Amino acid sequence: MLTARFTAPAVPKTLVHRPELLRRLTAGVQGPLTLINGPAGSGKTVLTAHWAASGGRAPRTPLWLTVEPDDAPGVFWAYVLEALHRGGVELPATVGRPSRAEGVTQSFLVRLAAGLAESPQPVVLVLDQFDTAQPPAMTEGLDFVLRHAAGGLRIVLTSRTDSLLPLHRYRAAGEIAEIRHADLRFTQADAAALLGEHRLDISPEGIRLLMRRTEGWAAGVRLCALAMQRSPDPEAFVRQFAADRTTIADYLLKEVLDAQPPDTQDLLLRVCVTDRVHPDLADALTGRDDAARTLAGLARDNAFLEQVDASDWYRLHPLFAEVLRAHLRQRHPGLEQQLHGRAARWLAGTGRLTEAVVQGAAAGDWQFAAGHLVDDLAIGRLFTGLEAEQLNRALAPLPAEEPGVAPALVAAAARLAVHDLPGYEDAVRRADSRLTPGSGAAARYGRAFLGVLAGRTAGDPAATERAAADAERVLGELPPPRVAAHPEARALLLAALGAVRLGAGRLDAAESALTAVVAACAAPCGPPGVGPGTDHTADAGTGPGTDPATQYPLCDALGSLALVELMQGRLRRAAEHAHASLDVAEQSALPPGRRSGAGHLVLAGVAAEHGDLPAARAHLELATEITAAATGSRPDSAAVVLAAVIAARIAAYEGDGDAALAVLTRLRTAATAGAASASAWAVVELAVAEAAAHLARGDAPAALRVLDEAPSGRPEHTLARARALLAAGRTGPAARELAGLPADKDLAAPARLAAFLLRAELAAAQGDSAEARRRRAEAADLARPEGLRLPFAEGGPRAARTPRDAQRPGPRPGRPAEGPPPVVEPLSARETEVLRQAARMLSTEEIAAELYVSANTVKTHLKSIYRKLGVARRSDAVHRAQDLGLL
Repeated sequence: MLTARFTAPAVPKTLVHRPELLRRLTAGVQGPLTLINGPAGSGKTVLTAHWAASGGRAPRTPLWLTVEPDDAPGVFWAYVLEALHRGGVELPATVGRPSRAEGVTQSFLVRLAAGLAESPQPVVLVLDQFDTAQPPAMTEGLDFVLRHAAGGLRIVLTSRTDSLLPLHRYRAAGEIAEIRHADLRFTQADAAALLGEHRLDISPEGIRLLMRRTEGWAAGVRLCALAMQRSPDPEAFVRQFAADRTTIADYLLKEVLDAQPPDTQDLLLRVCVTDRVHPDLADALTGRDDAARTLAGLARDNAFLEQVDASDWYRLHPLFAEVLRAHLRQRHPGLEQQLHGRAARWLAGTGRLTEAVVQGAAAGDWQFAAGHLVDDLAIGRLFTGLEAEQLNRALAPLPAEEPGVAPALVAAAARLAVHDLPGYEDAVRRADSRLTPGSGAAARYGRAFLGVLAGRTAGDPAATERAAADAERVLGELPPPRVAAHPEARALLLAALGAVRLGAGRLDAAESALTAVVAACAAPCGPPGVGPGTDHTADAGTGPGTDPATQYPLCDALGSLALVELMQGRLRRAAEHAHASLDVAEQSALPPGRRSGAGHLVLAGVAAEHGDLPAARAHLELATEITAAATGSRPDSAAVVLAAVIAARIAAYEGDGDAALAVLTRLRTAATAGAASASAWAVVELAVAEAAAHLARGDAPAALRVLDEAPSGRPEHTLARARALLAAGRTGPAARELAGLPADKDLAAPARLAAFLLRAELAAAQGDSAEARRRRAEAADLARPEGLRLPFAEGGPRAARTPRDAQRPGPRPGRPAEGPPPVVEPLSARETEVLRQAARMLSTEEIAAELYVSANTVKTHLKSIYRKLGVARRSDAVHRAQDLGLL
């Protein structure tokens, strides 16, 4: 008997304490079977040894037996008896001992089960590495003894694979506790604790990066920590380490790859060239037909390959895939590129365009990759959603000298996607030189499409309108089914067109284009008729029928539409559109770099109009953070201007005119220097806001100078001059300004409200108190439905004395006026953690990555949270939790 087999391994000095898993182990041994299942290096043995060393919190100290690969059934049972004997378990002499290595008799198992059943205290036996030797006779015998020991035996199994024990029977009876790979994965807190034990001071971002690379694999984190101790710059190591050049590679090759038979090793080396693999794709890469069985077995055995959301697809652990690719290059030089090309054609044949293009680019087949994007009208995918970053990264090495119009168009799109206008111009000139009448409608559409997006980036309405007309004309030449297969094509065109019109101050034209985007994107899950008077934002584009390719233009269009509504004073509709935009971004898991800050910007504007300055500042800060995270992009001019105007109004409302001026002066100069057709609206908006800032400082002459430097016939400009003249005591000129306004019915709601307040101020200045009261009552009636408060503060001291019920803001858009309903039941610890991550504005996918669970699990938790808090959307859940002190 080898004494070492009865001794639990020593607990590492750099131990990560995991109290929740220890508690689950203790609870598990109250029943007959506890299974700890995970891949090599997941921490199964360390966790169990730590638990056993603490006595397992059981009446009797757990016994330990390490199972060896060459254990025959008789040998195994001899070691079990010896473990019981060394642990002080007294069995009747009649139990006997195995007489031969090959097996034991049924009568021996009966006597052993009966002897354990008579034990005064249950025996807890740990069988470590049970997967290494599982002859059917051994597992059948263990199952028999466990079921007939009448609670006298409790087994803890650690295993890389599911045991041959009939686990389904134990699950059905509720007699098994399971700790699996998802439970064993390190959390970010676990990783931080381990790095701290190694005396490593790594930033939170560095720890998050390490967790993304290792996916919480315990051995991977520990091996990285050891390597970081030897690195002169541990923080840089996290960003730069290559798995194939660390001890991780040795571990994975020896513990995982070398443990497989030759045919399985060959399959793993070939499928590692793809991010995920289907059995049919694996067969195409290997030239065999056994992939379905092999992949299922690898996933079942925790061989660093897992099934993707119960589908037919599988994925390798990213570190394992990285090591396999390096091993493939070493063992079979030149094969990797051939495999990429083979995968590209299989994926294209099954309609998986993005993956096919990525594989074609990896194979260096630029004609294939670029040609598929252009010919399938899919060049817009370089600008939309989750796949945009992946495509742009794959196409970055595309050589400028690659012949053909498709590579030139794709190169131009890749530069435009990161707002590199000089690089775009170079590439698009190459494309123009290669475009011929025979190039085909798809290539001509691609060129016009890029013109639209370039016009938006440059803020050039005329160029954008021309390119959009060209794109629509070419789309009309293409077969309708082909166009219908890419709904994002027209959606992207209209979203860009609407944003450019908005930046030019053409609100009605912008609204027309943007509502068309929402109607087109929401068509699969909502009615086709969507117009300015239709409440279509609550569920727009968020249903299961929405094409994922349209989610980015839908989010973009809803944000721009919210800005239109805000500028027209329709605050409730603005907030609805803003919430819808944020919901689409969350539910479609748009990465931070692809999101728009327009939703939070609009909510900031709405909160400011309601006089809720803390909320306004919070939303404005979030909008700024999201805009800054949009790598390489430049926000639309309308968003830039409105952000400055809102920030200035908040500062002016608080009486800090200097701060308001500081926000505005930089932008006003930049706007004046731009093209007149594109910046006229912006110049007036900034001038009006700057005049208000001067009035907050009590400097009416300065306000008038600013307005005179930016003459305009817009009602907002006229109203600002009237306000400045009244502040200067010049009632006559102020009255003439107000008399020149269009009829009230022709003014937008904000301008009409400002006119009522200024007429009240003018009447009061002229001594007509009755007229002043009548005008203030009209203003109160107009303000009440939208809960407006800020205009009364800006309207002067007499306007600010409007009756309190007229100034009181209405309920926050999207939230019930009667107050939040009571909590149905308390949130669980995991639900609270999900909600805490949601409050950080993380997407569903990002929350899943942070918590090391699937996206479907996060969605399930969110639905439970909504039910318990009595809300229907994520942002309301966060607000509700904050109101209740849960966050």
